[in-house]
Amino acid sequence: MYRLLKSISWICCKLSRGAAEVVGHMLGVVCWPLVPKRRKKLAFDQIKRCLGVSDAKARRIARASFVRFGPMLVEVLRFPLIAKHIENYVRIEGLKKLQAGLSEGKGCVIAAAHSGNWELMGGAFAQAGIPLVGVAKKQKDSGADRFINEYRTMIGMHITYKTGVREMFRMMGKGWAIGLIMDQDPSRHDGIVIDFFGQPTNCPTGAASMARFADVPIFTSYMHRDEHGMHTLIVDGPFRVGHTKDKHADIRAMTQFLTHAIEEHIRRYPKEWFWLHDRWKSMRE
Repeated sequence: MYRLLKSISWICCKLSRGAAEVVGHMLGVVCWPLVPKRRKKLAFDQIKRCLGVSDAKARRIARASFVRFGPMLVEVLRFPLIAKHIENYVRIEGLKKLQAGLSEGKGCVIAAAHSGNWELMGGAFAQAGIPLVGVAKKQKDSGADRFINEYRTMIGMHITYKTGVREMFRMMGKGWAIGLIMDQDPSRHDGIVIDFFGQPTNCPTGAASMARFADVPIFTSYMHRDEHGMHTLIVDGPFRVGHTKDKHADIRAMTQFLTHAIEEHIRRYPKEWFWLHDRWKSMRE
């Protein structure tokens, strides 16, 4: 798998940017019919429930949400090329806010979401001089895991797995930013139930918990891709977790704030979020 992905990456890097765009889009279009019907229905139902749009629009959003993975995958495969010319692919709004937050030397937490090309987000920060630790989930296939982490490192990120909590705190103490994607459904034994799109939703508390414990600021960060293939990385903050006697209330309040921020971004760019993820699975359980 590792050698196969490296070979495909080499081919993708030989394509012009325009050709790569076409290939990526066609890949998403061709694969859409292969998505299981139950998964399509899940996305459709979640879009209807969250956005209150018509059936036709819900179907368009669900399809676009999946098709975008084609261009996203091709961009990841083209990291060896993109890393050399990142400014041609990503512009960052609010970079000075993040730089100022890191100037204290204590690090920070970046709370992100599965919207736009989140893999390119970490690379854009790293190439802009932000020391970023990307927190990754280990892939089932060892070759695919080796490949994606090699490419994440290639574009400038330091990668640790979700189990590496001690390493995260150690790196943050050295002034690094810890990137956490916090919009997926945690285990029913984890997270806290708060409001998301007007529904009780189980949400991960990692960003708020880490920031409170280390007394560092939180920044939100989301990617948006325009019709020309240019990405805008939107940074906001700093936000501070409360330090009252009620630690759990402090963490809940910040997690709710961050979750509402994610919701606002999704409402603005609904086709760019990962609607095929079963976001309310643990609530049903």
